[in-house]
Amino acid sequence: MDGEKKQDLFTDFDRFHALAVHKVVRDTERRVLGSDYGATSYTTLAQADELAGLLGLTPDRLLLDIGTGTGWPGLYLAKATGCRVVLSDVPSEGLRIARKRSIDDGVGSRSQFVISSADALPFADGRFDAVTHTDVLC
Repeated sequence: MDGEKKQDLFTDFDRFHALAVHKVVRDTERRVLGSDYGATSYTTLAQADELAGLLGLTPDRLLLDIGTGTGWPGLYLAKATGCRVVLSDVPSEGLRIARKRSIDDGVGSRSQFVISSADALPFADGRFDAVTHTDVLC
């Protein structure tokens, strides 16, 4: 994909993520999925809780959430388990919303945000205890 097409795609993602804060979107997401992080994933609340257990997330663990969008499920997992989380995605609007949500959820001090594509992550091998990528690599 050339640079111009890639930039258009990122602009479209930013517009999509901007809709995440609208009341109708959040109300609908709460009714359908049990969460209200911006409808950028089809992962349900029950699935996120199961994921926390399967990954063994605890306060001493570091989670990487690839393609986080507006922060789901990474921020929820940090809040529910006490783990630290690095949220990574390309659209800056999604990460901006996620950063605000991290503060609202009380996990801002345990959250970091990195603009990065899943195919070129800037992290050293072995840095993370667990990785999620709900709905991003499909």
